[in-house]
Amino acid sequence: MSVGATDHRAASAAAIPAGRYGITDLARSEWTKLRTIRSTMWTLGTTAFIGLAASAIAMGVTRAHWTAMSAADKTAFDPVEVSLMGVCLGGTLLLGIVGILVVSSEYATGTIRATLSAAPRRPLVLAAKVLVFGAVALVIAEFMAFASFLLGQAILTSPAKHATLASPGALRAVAGIGMYLCAVALLALGIAVVVRHTAGAISAYVGVILVLPIIVSAIPGSLQHQIERFLPLEIGSAMINDATPGSFGPWTGLMLVVGYSAVMLALATFLLVRRDA
Repeated sequence: MSVGATDHRAASAAAIPAGRYGITDLARSEWTKLRTIRSTMWTLGTTAFIGLAASAIAMGVTRAHWTAMSAADKTAFDPVEVSLMGVCLGGTLLLGIVGILVVSSEYATGTIRATLSAAPRRPLVLAAKVLVFGAVALVIAEFMAFASFLLGQAILTSPAKHATLASPGALRAVAGIGMYLCAVALLALGIAVVVRHTAGAISAYVGVILVLPIIVSAIPGSLQHQIERFLPLEIGSAMINDATPGSFGPWTGLMLVVGYSAVMLALATFLLVRRDA
């Protein structure tokens, strides 16, 4: 073997990272993975479109039928709640699916092994995923919330009752629903780390978000309402309509969902460290 070839191999070996990546390096890696996975970007785009479309349709229908509505319906109509309901429902489901894909796509392709081999400090890897996806989810969710609200109110012209961001509780509802969506999306990410399979994680998440409320609704008596107020979707509804009887206040409910996410991510960290990739 020539001296030149030996020097070239030595230089190449020296250029290979030692595997002691910091949070900044891992965050850059996660951002690259997030923005280059087509399914993730398509789902994010679909989430934003559905949120805006639902708000526009709901407000358009209300405006078209406003003069035919009864006085009681006009009084009970909440323009803030109606403009954000599509974001609450669609965003809860679709942003959660994106959170699942952020993790499950790596397990499906086997690239999680390469990630954990290059960066063996697994809690730090998960922290980078949470940091990057949490920031993206918050930006997307707040964009959806503000855009849906502004679009909906622009469609809901006089004589229909409409609101502005200066209306009582409007800014809190718009900003709060974005924070709520970010929290449930991180809950979904934690579920994906625990389950490690796309279909299984989506099934578990949909079960918690959509199926569990149906099961609880079959419980008779006041116990039903006592349980319902702890469910994520009920908390999301309370964020945009804090007049819901028996529900937690908006910020109390938000802290509860953040607590759910924190517990799930703590379990995900424990299992990520203990299990093989």
